[in-house]
Amino acid sequence: MSDDGVNATRRKFLTAATSTVGAAGAVGIMVPFVGSWNPSAKAKAAGAPVKFDISKMEPGQMVNVEWRGKPVYVMYRTQEQLDALSGLDDQLKDPLSEISIQPEYVTGIARAIRPEILVVEGLCTHLGCAPKFRPEVGAADLGGAAWMGGFFCPCHGSKFDLSGRVYSGVPASSNLIVPPYSFEGENLLVIGVDAEAA
Repeated sequence: MSDDGVNATRRKFLTAATSTVGAAGAVGIMVPFVGSWNPSAKAKAAGAPVKFDISKMEPGQMVNVEWRGKPVYVMYRTQEQLDALSGLDDQLKDPLSEISIQPEYVTGIARAIRPEILVVEGLCTHLGCAPKFRPEVGAADLGGAAWMGGFFCPCHGSKFDLSGRVYSGVPASSNLIVPPYSFEGENLLVIGVDAEAA
């Protein structure tokens, strides 16, 4: 066998090996590059429904859950707190939530599917600040005996009751927004999925 035959065989082998390694390298580079086109896990979660287990909540407790980059307040209201809501109508701008943003299945003064579980976006309807949870009854800085607990926006002084209904005489023009939500079973709250679609 001549040297030309050995060199030709060797050349074919080296060409094939180099091509294979080059193709593998190209795939190795392309996979992360193409993968970077997909939305991140955070971006996917920003639009996805959020599930929250309410079974560990205590009566009177409020929890802040993030959905689509916004705070959502989930509160477990006591019977006393629910009973106090009906006496506030004359102090509120929209007591029946006629001009509020909320799903059609959320009606009444409780503004909730289950009266004890309040679900509202934690953004003031004036300029989007986050109202503080102020459940204490009779807080002197919020109206004394007239204050039955609720949410207070420290940015411009807007006040909301424990159904997220806005008080009269404050900058906010409407009640806190109720996002679409539903329940899976007894204890799993799903924010971002309408009760009618669940």
